[in-house]
Amino acid sequence: MKKLQLAVLLAFLIGLISCNTQAPVGEWQSIFDGESLNGWQKAAENPESISVEDGMIKCSGKRSHLFYKGDYKNFEFEAEIKAQEHSNSGVFIHTEYQSEGWPAKGYEIQVNNSFRGSEEHPELRKTASVYNIRNIYYPLAGDDEWFTMRIKVVENFVEVFVNDVKVNEYTEPEDPWRWEGGENIRLSHGTVALQAHDPGSTVYFRNLRIKALPDGERKKVDDLEWDTKVTKLMRAGFPLVDYHVHLKGGLTLEDCVANSQKTGINYGIAPNCGLHFPVTDDESLYSYMEEVKGSPTFKGMQAEGREWITLFSPEAVAKFDYVFTDAMTFTDRKGRRNRIWIPEEVWVDDKQQFMDDLVAKIEAIFSQEPVDIYVNPTVLPASLMPEYETLWTKERMERVVKVLADNGIALEINARYKTPNAEMIKMAKAAGVKFTFGTNNVTHELGKLDYCLQMLEECELEPNDMFEIKPNSLKPVIVKGLPAKITG
Repeated sequence: MKKLQLAVLLAFLIGLISCNTQAPVGEWQSIFDGESLNGWQKAAENPESISVEDGMIKCSGKRSHLFYKGDYKNFEFEAEIKAQEHSNSGVFIHTEYQSEGWPAKGYEIQVNNSFRGSEEHPELRKTASVYNIRNIYYPLAGDDEWFTMRIKVVENFVEVFVNDVKVNEYTEPEDPWRWEGGENIRLSHGTVALQAHDPGSTVYFRNLRIKALPDGERKKVDDLEWDTKVTKLMRAGFPLVDYHVHLKGGLTLEDCVANSQKTGINYGIAPNCGLHFPVTDDESLYSYMEEVKGSPTFKGMQAEGREWITLFSPEAVAKFDYVFTDAMTFTDRKGRRNRIWIPEEVWVDDKQQFMDDLVAKIEAIFSQEPVDIYVNPTVLPASLMPEYETLWTKERMERVVKVLADNGIALEINARYKTPNAEMIKMAKAAGVKFTFGTNNVTHELGKLDYCLQMLEECELEPNDMFEIKPNSLKPVIVKGLPAKITG
């Protein structure tokens, strides 16, 4: 009798172990056989939303989560993923089974290539985001195409790869700030889970595998205050993007990517495009685009001088994600070409006349040139900057805000020049103008957008106040075309 009881107990233990399969340390283990959901728990809440179809796990329908039967601390997870247009999903890590609701334990690694959400609740977090903690805003994959996502966790360090390119990372502090109800959104141990988000979303997973990893060393968090600030912004839905970065002063594309992953700030890299600049025609423009192709950064164009509209074709300009310009280069009423950041190339015969002429130039530029963003806004020659608050009268600011609002052009909050002031930002917000953050670096140092974040708080900006990249059909250069010349 005792032998029978022992045999039953042994069979039970073997069965228990087999239901909680875990890969030997250092070896990949397939966790989907292509035919069934063996090894997975029954999908929670709306199980009909998750099924097996043609060798794939299909997540489509009302909210549901599929949890794997396993427990991992340090591991790598990899899957091939295909999301249909406007779809939203995710891979949860260090989580545990939950019968309903959004998983409250562990992190979600976002799967979202183009889903925008609603105007009231915009969803800007893209694929590979450590959701609400370190968001990615650049689309790393296209809809209806397979891509590989790999997630690696060692102690307090998370890395995310898309098609074998590292695109995101997060080092969790000992005691990270979390919002009420988000106390368990942190690393510990647990399983992985797949998400069916809503009836309008369909996402497929195939070739899922996992590898347990040995224990490692914890990484140090250099700036806990910054980690808290970034997490609060991302939790609130603010797209933390610096759209105005140049590869100059020793700064490389690789530096930008590494800095982005360290700070959580997404970057838009822009070459100077115009007469006597590095990019001067379609050929050099296409050559530049090949150089930066595949990097997890936005690709911007700085349109230099008023001649740029004659140097490029609309088709070439449209290759950029966005185009920006300023009013720092113009020809004055006496035919003199001003470049107001160079003291010896700017003429101020009369301060008030100069200001009136500058405002008129801004109106001419932004009513005619097909650009997305007004950068280096309201910057004056060095000799006039001490009188900035006096010279930029309310009437002059209102004229600038009006031309931006009338033409759907965003206003940059510039970290380097600390412009525009709060009064103009509030005026622009009331007029419906969108905003961007920009550094306009001249060295390899990018900083942390201090002035921009100060203005965000002081002017009470909301996520919907921030600029978004337009789809190709709505880009200004496609809608407006390139004018033959700028008049006024």
